Amino acid sequence: MTTPTPTPSTITPRRTALLAMDFQNGIVPLAPDADALVERVRGAIDDVRAAGGTIGHVRVAFTENDWAAVPETNKSFTAVATARMLHHEGTASQIDDRLRPQDGDIVVRKIRYGSVSTTDLHDQLTDRGIDTLVLAGISTSGVVLSTLIDTADRDYRVYVLSDGTADPDPETHRVLIDKVFPSRAHIIDTTELRGLLQSA
Repeated sequence: MTTPTPTPSTITPRRTALLAMDFQNGIVPLAPDADALVERVRGAIDDVRAAGGTIGHVRVAFTENDWAAVPETNKSFTAVATARMLHHEGTASQIDDRLRPQDGDIVVRKIRYGSVSTTDLHDQLTDRGIDTLVLAGISTSGVVLSTLIDTADRDYRVYVLSDGTADPDPETHRVLIDKVFPSRAHIIDTTELRGLLQSA
């Protein structure tokens, strides 16, 4: 295990994307203090967009074929498929209106925990010359953990917003942010993000 490197003093906006992950109607209410969380993430999105960075929206949603293709070996998603949860056209799978995508944003639909493995997100980021990611999402132990591990392994520079992520279990969130993530990502809050963008 290597010692985490110091957080860089600046971010290059044109090479940076903020990923707002699973901020959708059926998931947002699961987060502690959900309204405040969404407002912080909306502010971070505004900051990145104003600086010239990219915004990516990730939602989890299933078609009939997606449900049918989930194998019984998949512990989590067998339950989702059996209950026919998060239909791609249903209200629960739609992005929270407060974080509504704008023209030029990336929007992808996933069918597993991580944002990359079942989408073309990596290709879209590569096409835009993006090598730095800022992660915000619900939940810390689900989409954030999976996306962080995947993108770190793909050699992105990754930041995690400590106050732009949340988990239904606050202790799980704390352990991941304080103990697990720092070896793979730079941990900052939304105020620090604004400062990094302003110093670019």
